[in-house]
Amino acid sequence: MKIGLFGGTFDPVHWGHLRSAEEVREAFSLDRVVFIPAANPPHRQRNPATPAVHRAAMARLAIAKNPRFALSTVELTRPGKSYSVDTIRYFKERGGPRDSLYWILGLDAFREIGSWKNFQEIFPLCHLVVTSRPDCEEPMSLRGMPVAVRKLFCYDFHKQMYRHASGTTLSFIKITGLAISASDIRNRLQKGKSVRYLVPLEVESYIRQRRLYRDGQGER
Repeated sequence: MKIGLFGGTFDPVHWGHLRSAEEVREAFSLDRVVFIPAANPPHRQRNPATPAVHRAAMARLAIAKNPRFALSTVELTRPGKSYSVDTIRYFKERGGPRDSLYWILGLDAFREIGSWKNFQEIFPLCHLVVTSRPDCEEPMSLRGMPVAVRKLFCYDFHKQMYRHASGTTLSFIKITGLAISASDIRNRLQKGKSVRYLVPLEVESYIRQRRLYRDGQGER
């Protein structure tokens, strides 16, 4: 099995998340993409205000019609900070010996990876797939990344990807630039504006039925 791991606060999940996951799934022939809502992201100044039960429920509704998508609440049930290395180890330990993990993250998050907990331990555990930003025009590469990260990879010109000494790879992929943000969605909801076509209809209905984001709750 080739399994993609896609973490985020998903506050709320939107079409940009879903399209990114689908394009990565297709590009790397993944058997499954697992959406992993974060409980307590260590790099955010404050935790998501929207309760985890709602964020998980919205993500579950959003992916229900795609048999290649799945949801994991491992970070919601684990106490303390939601460190990526712990989540990746969790899936590594429970997967089959021939399973391959692909950690999916955005370019902005990857640029901060040098400050993550035990980030060097992530690279031997899984392949990394870094997705572009909606406004990204220049080619993506390790240039401009922390020296501590650049030194761990060499470029494979034949396969056009970076390779770690352990054999795992680091790939950059340009995805469809859907300029949708969770913060904009929350702001629209707080002002009573429509979010149709920004989130799946099932998610929109869930939000309105439970009157979420009416007081500006949630974080990007």
